[in-house]
Amino acid sequence: MLERILPGASNLQNYHPLIVHFPIAFIYGAALMYFLAWLTASEKLQWTALWMLLLGAVSAAAALLSGFYAAPGLMVSQSVRHELLSHHKHLMVAASILTGVLTVWALASRPMPTRFRYIFLTGLVLVMLLIASGADLGGEMVYGYNAGGTACTQPIDFRK
Repeated sequence: MLERILPGASNLQNYHPLIVHFPIAFIYGAALMYFLAWLTASEKLQWTALWMLLLGAVSAAAALLSGFYAAPGLMVSQSVRHELLSHHKHLMVAASILTGVLTVWALASRPMPTRFRYIFLTGLVLVMLLIASGADLGGEMVYGYNAGGTACTQPIDFRK
């Protein structure tokens, strides 16, 4: 049925690429909203940021699960698994854990932490850096080593 709605999805090795963009958008959006809320002291922006962070955490969990499910069947060589996939996985697990911690903190002090706010905002920046680094490795696997589709019939070895 998904192939009727999204015909391009039939060329994917797994559905992880369809999920991963949601946490990126929500978490980056939440960080932007939190910084704007801090600068403007807007409670509406604080609540918007909290909801975006919550959606980012939920979608990060979904992306993480889909990645763990997809990894064993990924058609890439062992060298790509070792040089890229394992680092991608570690960065995204770290980003997801930190997102979860920040989300729990924000929920406990709704809508935005007042105590240690600078640490909270620094945590958001750190999450964005972890996501950017992990996404870069994911993109390299997809576009450099065909980890996202069926264009090549065999895995491509890692090259430096």
